[in-house]
Amino acid sequence: MEYELGNETGFGTRRLRLSTINNTRWLAIAGQFAAVLFVATVLHFELPIIACLFLIVLAAILNLALTRLFPANKRLRPVGVFAVLIFDVAQLSGLLALTGGLTNPFCILLVVPVIISATTLPPRFTATLAAITLAFTTALTFVHLPLPWYAGTLLEIPLVFVAGMWVAVVSAMIFTAFYVYRVAEEARRLSDALAATELVLQREQHISALDGLAAAAAHELGTPLATISLVAKEMGREPFDPESLREDIALMRTQADRCREILRRLSTLGAGDESHLARVAMRTMIEEVVAPHREFGIAINATIEENQGTEPVCPRNPGIIYGLGNLVENAVDFAKESVDIRMAWDEDKVRVRIVDDGPGFPPEVLEHLGEPDLPRSASRPRNGGGGLGLGIFIAKTLLERSGANVVFSNAFSTGKGADVIVEWPRLSMQAAV
Repeated sequence: MEYELGNETGFGTRRLRLSTINNTRWLAIAGQFAAVLFVATVLHFELPIIACLFLIVLAAILNLALTRLFPANKRLRPVGVFAVLIFDVAQLSGLLALTGGLTNPFCILLVVPVIISATTLPPRFTATLAAITLAFTTALTFVHLPLPWYAGTLLEIPLVFVAGMWVAVVSAMIFTAFYVYRVAEEARRLSDALAATELVLQREQHISALDGLAAAAAHELGTPLATISLVAKEMGREPFDPESLREDIALMRTQADRCREILRRLSTLGAGDESHLARVAMRTMIEEVVAPHREFGIAINATIEENQGTEPVCPRNPGIIYGLGNLVENAVDFAKESVDIRMAWDEDKVRVRIVDDGPGFPPEVLEHLGEPDLPRSASRPRNGGGGLGLGIFIAKTLLERSGANVVFSNAFSTGKGADVIVEWPRLSMQAAV
């Protein structure tokens, strides 16, 4: 499916490919055709096989027409998907009407189009499709041919059984569609959060690079601009003589060209080789993470707990920096006086441990940390802040994308609270991009 930011519900820009719908319908057509042939030729039940095959061929014709008229990778608008699903409900209802209505066990397949709608379409389309499916289901209770059975034998199905099938189909449609909608909506929210976070990280990374280059450019521009200013003052003091000013004019032109070159480098940000800035040592990266949080009255102690071998050098990964920064920010928010950040590494693993002296994680939410919808009331109390839900989820997800394993617990040491361990395989961290 395709996804874009900017839609208030997440629907409408999340569209199904035409090929996905067509392939699903080809599977349904094959199943319907096989079922009809099996009943007619193997079980020898009496049924209107010509009418059944007509409806199946009608679905095949629609598939062929859509394939002919549109490219396979076309993404349908919600209205187009809705219209196709209505056809599927009507076509399946026609087959059921010819083969026993709700006494046919395949009537449960009526819920499938509604489930697809709940996953991909806005709620109003799903509600409308569910109402249409309910109308067809109710009609099938009273309007249908007998269930195919052996020749010369009439199979009587009690009305109470038909009513039970109606209740079963309607219940399955409502509860399954609601459940699928909730799951899909949660996935959409998580996708929105991650997409927004990645956009912010990319923007911050670009701004940071611009800031560094702008500072360097300002420093470099200082010398030629000072030279130009000095020469201009000297020219103002001297009597006008073209020959004597020739050398000064050449110097000013040289310095102006130098300014132009510096500005050209500024305009080509990222085009050159910046490999020496792309990788950072472990302690330097931790200091970058910690620096923004040192001004809140909480002592942050970054120490090396254990080191074997050389210090890890990893790419300047925005996901790692953001994820660790979020964990440090939470530790600072909940700490009373201090936060300890303990680094450790050996030839196989790299570990960062963040321990604060706050109240720790409440036991009832400890096992749910990292889930996006952690209830606000269950979060640790914080001064003027929110809970531990979406922010912790984003941080955990970004760190896990870099190969890390994140473990939340409470420290057992006296005066210590929350304890978060982030551990990478050394090769995975050093290769994270």
